[in-house]
Amino acid sequence: MNRRDSLQKLVLGGTVLFLSPAILQSCSKDDEPTPDTGGPGPQPGQKNITLDLTLPENASLNNAGGSKIVQSILVANTGGGYIALSSVCTHEGCTVGYNGTANKIQCPCHGSEYSTSGSVLMGPAPAPLQSYPVTKTGNVLTIIT
Repeated sequence: MNRRDSLQKLVLGGTVLFLSPAILQSCSKDDEPTPDTGGPGPQPGQKNITLDLTLPENASLNNAGGSKIVQSILVANTGGGYIALSSVCTHEGCTVGYNGTANKIQCPCHGSEYSTSGSVLMGPAPAPLQSYPVTKTGNVLTIIT
């Protein structure tokens, strides 16, 4: 091995050692969630999510067919009540959405469809979406995580 090869390996190794902590930190799941506005998905032991329906960012939930995603949870007003389901398709992890006209959850990537309870209506999704209990007190929704 000549001097040039040694210096290249030293510089490459130093670069890897310098960048590794930043790369590993960016993959960390220790980020604190931001209430009501999104952020990382629910973590074990995380507190319940509350949504004030009088706030403009939650206005879509006041109408039947309205929905929004909060902390990887799809919250929707079905007209008969509120539902909260994981927003991550169980097929390949795409973000699902609520179709208020058809009253079902749909994945735009590969066509999976779910009922409002989270069960699979049409694959390729292999499993149901996780469901979360929702309560409404006054103008506040609480999603129990």
